[in-house]
Amino acid sequence: MMNYTETVEWLFQQFPSYQNIGANAYKPDLFNVEKLCSLFDNPQTNQTFIHVAGTNGKGSTSSLIASCLTESGKTVGLFTSPHLKSFTERIRINGEEIEENFIVEFVHKVRKAELNYQPSFFELSFVLCLTYFRHKKTDINIIETGLGGRLDATNIIQPILSVITNIGLEHTQFLGNTLALIATEKAGIIKSNIPVVIGEFQKETYPIFEQIAQKKNAKIIVCNQLNTNFDTTLLLGDYLKKNARTAYTALEVLGQNYSFGKNCYQHFQKGIENLKQNTGLIGRMQVVSTKPYTVFDAAHNAEGIVSLLANINKLSFKKIHIVYGTSADKDLQAIGKLFPKHAQYYFTTFKNTRSASLEMLKTLAEKNKLTAKFFLNAKAGLQNAQNSANEEDIILVFGSFFLLHDLF
Repeated sequence: MMNYTETVEWLFQQFPSYQNIGANAYKPDLFNVEKLCSLFDNPQTNQTFIHVAGTNGKGSTSSLIASCLTESGKTVGLFTSPHLKSFTERIRINGEEIEENFIVEFVHKVRKAELNYQPSFFELSFVLCLTYFRHKKTDINIIETGLGGRLDATNIIQPILSVITNIGLEHTQFLGNTLALIATEKAGIIKSNIPVVIGEFQKETYPIFEQIAQKKNAKIIVCNQLNTNFDTTLLLGDYLKKNARTAYTALEVLGQNYSFGKNCYQHFQKGIENLKQNTGLIGRMQVVSTKPYTVFDAAHNAEGIVSLLANINKLSFKKIHIVYGTSADKDLQAIGKLFPKHAQYYFTTFKNTRSASLEMLKTLAEKNKLTAKFFLNAKAGLQNAQNSANEEDIILVFGSFFLLHDLF
C-alpha cells in the first residue's frame, strides 16, 4: 500500500484533473460518479445535504453555512475545491481536514478494483468525501459544485436545500455563452419539491430559475437584506457580505422547513467570527500583512475582479501594487480592460501547468498600456512588490487559486 504522499501523487497522475489539465478533464455526465458510488455501497444515499452552485461565491457561501451549523452543535461535513495548500483541505468535518489514512485506504480500494472506466480527479475526490462523511456519521454535509450543476459530479446527491449564489460568464466552452444558458446549467441542481435559495439574479436568469423551479414544484426564496443585528465587519468586501446574506437566508429556510435546522440561523454571528477555524476558509479578501497592507484574493473571472477592485478602492492607500497571475484559459482580453491604469503590476506565472505564460501576460500589459514587471516565480513577484511599496501603499494579489497556492 502506498503512503499518503504517493497516494495523492498517484491521484493527480492517474486520473484527469481539471486543476492540472483544464478542459480535457471535464466529464459532462454522471456515469463515472454513479459507478464509483456503487463501488463504495452508494454513500450518496441516507445522508443529509445542502447543495451550493454559482459562478462566484459558492465556496465562501458553503463555508459560512457550514460554520454556522457547526456553531449550532451539528457535525458538519464540508466539500469545497480547489485546495490551496493540501489536498485534505477539500474535505472537512467541523473544520478538521480528512484523515490521511482514510485517503490511502480509499485509493487502495480503487486501485484493487481495476476499473474499466477512467473517473476524473474531481469525481474521485467527491466520492471520497461522501464515503468519509458516511464513515464519520455527520449530521449534515455542505457540498460545493465543481463546474456547472446539471452534469456536475456532485449532482448525484439529493439535498434538503439547494443554493445558487449568482450567475456570470465563465466556463462558456462547457456551460454556454449566455447568462441564460449558464443559468440553465446551474439550475440543474434544483430538485423536485426541494426549496432553492437564489443569492443574486439578472433579468436574463430569473425567468430560467422560475421556470425550472415551477416545473419541479420547488419553492424559490430570493435573498433580502441581511438582518442588521449581525456584525459583518469581520467579512472584508461587499461580495463576502453578499455571500453572508445568501448563507443566512439558506439557514433561515433550513430552520423553517426542517426541525433539524431549528434556530440554526441564531448562531450566525458566531459562525462569522469562527469562520476560518470552522472551515479553513482563506484567500478571500484576506489581509496577510499590514506593513504594507497586503490582501490575497482568489478572484479570477471578470465578475469577481470587478467586485474585488471596487472593494479595494474603498480602502485608504497612496499607491496600489498588483501581483497577478492567471490560468491560460481565462478571457484575458475582457479581464485586461478591468485593470486600473495607475497601478504598478507584477505579472507572474505559477507552478501549475495551466498558468498563462509570460508572453501572454506581456501581451496583456502591452494591449492595456499597463506599467508592469514580469516574473517566472510568484514569490519573486510578491517580494519585488513588497520591496517597492511604501507603508502608505497597498499590495493586492489575485488572479487564481493556483497563484495563492504558490504563496501560502
